[in-house]
Amino acid sequence: MRIDRSHTPWLIFVVLATIGSAVLYIANFFPQRLPFDLTLPAFFGEVPPLRNTFGGTPLGLVFGSIAFLIFLFASALGIRKKKRLWRIGSVQFWLRAHIWLTLFTVPLVLFHCGFRTGGPHTSWLLVLYGIVMVSGFFGLALQQFMPRLMKERLPREVVFEQVPHIRGLLFEASLKLRKEITDLEKAAREKPEPAAVAAEKTVPGSSTEAIPAVAVEDPSLQIFGEFLDDECLPYLYAKRGDRHRLGDARTAGDMFRLLKLNIADEWEPKISEMQKWCDDRRLLDLQLKFHHWLHGWLIVHVPTSFALLIFTAWHAWVAVRYLVILPQP
Repeated sequence: MRIDRSHTPWLIFVVLATIGSAVLYIANFFPQRLPFDLTLPAFFGEVPPLRNTFGGTPLGLVFGSIAFLIFLFASALGIRKKKRLWRIGSVQFWLRAHIWLTLFTVPLVLFHCGFRTGGPHTSWLLVLYGIVMVSGFFGLALQQFMPRLMKERLPREVVFEQVPHIRGLLFEASLKLRKEITDLEKAAREKPEPAAVAAEKTVPGSSTEAIPAVAVEDPSLQIFGEFLDDECLPYLYAKRGDRHRLGDARTAGDMFRLLKLNIADEWEPKISEMQKWCDDRRLLDLQLKFHHWLHGWLIVHVPTSFALLIFTAWHAWVAVRYLVILPQP
């Protein structure tokens, strides 16, 4: 999703909520740093708290609980995308909420832990949270410029699921062309050699013998066939076209220009057609590359997000057991 003016209300909400959370955090843990007096409700307990852990205080638990609820909401985005008929807000609304509410978890998590890593349990949870957030920001950044780049670099775009099928059609077309050339070569070999016609007939009594005119065979078929076998067919069949010379547009252009200079003019339409197949294959590979960049970050983001959800639930359970078992000071 691209960030535009429709995200302005969410931006304002996150900024105001962050400021409000920061004021509560300072008023609860460092009241002497506030330029004004702010009396918190009795629910928050002693100010500053007697407990030495930020997350175990009432306000720390509030910050942690809100962050966990946001994690649950963010993980439900995949379900909402599949259930588009559900009347619980549009998918665009869920996407905006997913972006900005998860961004709001950054100050919530920092306030919950008191800007400290704590023990190994908390440290690993923060590392996992960092991976989720960095991968999410990376994907969001890609979505800001990749669609425009694809529009500029791809004059025509096909359905992603149809790319393997179209590549197969290009390879089959090249095989058909190779078969035509093979048939022509076979017909040329089977054709009887033309009789040697003397350039001049032998004149009785002449000392000069007649020299037959030998027909010179056109090498175009052989050159064309070798180019198909060595360059075009392997390139169109390969899974990764960037490893072949025809995978580079500039190199391919030079190769096709050289090919046109070495064969008869009558084959130029076939060469142009073959060059178009290679250009199409190059565009398909570029589309696959862009698609992998645009969606590949999900391979990291989605599994780590669910791992974070499970780890956070375990963290909450351990924290509650700790608060219940540990006597109050």
